[in-house]
Amino acid sequence: MIMRWHLAIQAAVCLLSGLALAAEPTGEWRVANGAANIRIDDCHGALWGIISWEKEPGIDSHNPNPAGRGRPTLGLPILRSMRPTKPGLWEGDVYNAENGTTYSSRITLTAPDVLRIEGCVLGGLICGGQNWTRVNAADTAPAARAAPLAARTPVPPTRAPRPAPATQTLTACSGVTQSF
Repeated sequence: MIMRWHLAIQAAVCLLSGLALAAEPTGEWRVANGAANIRIDDCHGALWGIISWEKEPGIDSHNPNPAGRGRPTLGLPILRSMRPTKPGLWEGDVYNAENGTTYSSRITLTAPDVLRIEGCVLGGLICGGQNWTRVNAADTAPAARAAPLAARTPVPPTRAPRPAPATQTLTACSGVTQSF
């Protein structure tokens, strides 16, 4: 009897660990300092990530291309062409808008809601990284952001309510064909 419970527990642990490994890093992630969210999408087999929310609006002022230095950082692709290399590991490039440098990078899920990102220089001799936290979909839904504004803007009873303006949904795949 004890042996059966032991086997059942081992099977459950294996099943749960397999589910964690099968998780994908697609979705919305909050960077370690909380200043931005990164939206990661699967774009034809490669993962791309863009800045989808910022605490403070920014400009890509350190871009090595002078023509790109005035563009806003919102919507900026920072994870580029991350491809699976091993189960649970994707490798590609990461662009750091704070210094205008692109690094070789890898990402992996350390838990279902924790994404580890590392950037390396000198062929991987020097690496640094941080953990990002998955953002709950309700925290990023346009309706959740629009509710307080709608509550502050009463509609006069004599007029029909205006339709809400279309909200732009940022996806990482829309910028894949752009030159960086």
